[in-house]
Amino acid sequence: MQDIFHFLQSLLQELIIFLRLEGLLSIIHEGNWRAFKTTDGIFTLLMPLAPIIIIAEVFLLFITHQFKKKTYTIPFLIIIINRILEKVLKLSITIFFITLFKDYALFNISLKWYFIPLGYLIYELNSFIRHYAAHKIRLLWCSHAVHHSATELTSSVTLTTAYLENIYTDIFAASFCTLMGLTPSLFFFVMILDSIWGAFVHVSEKTLKNGKLGFLEKLILTPSHHRVHHASNDLYMDTNFCSIINFWDRFFGTYQEEKIEVPIKYGITRPMNANNFWDVYFGEYVALWHDVKNAKGINKIKYIFMPPGWHPNGEQQTAKILRKKALSRQ
Repeated sequence: MQDIFHFLQSLLQELIIFLRLEGLLSIIHEGNWRAFKTTDGIFTLLMPLAPIIIIAEVFLLFITHQFKKKTYTIPFLIIIINRILEKVLKLSITIFFITLFKDYALFNISLKWYFIPLGYLIYELNSFIRHYAAHKIRLLWCSHAVHHSATELTSSVTLTTAYLENIYTDIFAASFCTLMGLTPSLFFFVMILDSIWGAFVHVSEKTLKNGKLGFLEKLILTPSHHRVHHASNDLYMDTNFCSIINFWDRFFGTYQEEKIEVPIKYGITRPMNANNFWDVYFGEYVALWHDVKNAKGINKIKYIFMPPGWHPNGEQQTAKILRKKALSRQ
């Protein structure tokens, strides 16, 4: 009985850590309500929202009898493995690179209400650049493909990422935003906002059927837009790279609305077993290795840095070419 109690206690502690509730529970326990007027208090209040969205969706699907164990098996396994790697490696990459570049910042954009939109636009530009690169450079795609592997979208997919990608994403985000002048408090604030919305835009069609938000479709990126991003249809590939504000997608010509006549097909174009952890997590690296091994001369290097679908024989199947053909048929 005591063993069961300790197991449940440790399970509860892990759930609290996953939901990032430690700080919030501490404030409530101490009755220190004034803490919510401080920057740290606001962060403490916002941080649990993203994982809460995931748990809430799982609960909703469960009580409506729409929960499928198979849909969540690989995403939750990847989340657990990433958490283990996080604890073992204990990397404080974000803080390190903020400290490294803060003295070279071009501007000083602090956490003031009137700076938040500008701060988020800069953060969104960072997201657009590294996200675009992850789709256009095959070596980076090998890690990013993990996030696109799901054949059914749910909020848990927001945390279904390769741990290696998490590392270089944090390095780029911290470096870019710090150099552009975001103070640490503003950087972490917009990052938390981004993660909350990120969990929401991944919700399944069972939770939010068409994923559209009325007039907001013209102003921000909604679940419908992000479903387009996760699609493997020729028309939809490599579009909607932003998270909340669609300014940069419109500016760089990567914005795409969902078309009723083109039903979304989730996943990646490479034949893959979405229920096999090894294929999901390492399959793209294996495929790249085979291409590099069989290529000759400079083509070995090109396979690494050219977009997915590139071939030296000229029979290109890159997203850019396939999308251009799809647009011509519209």
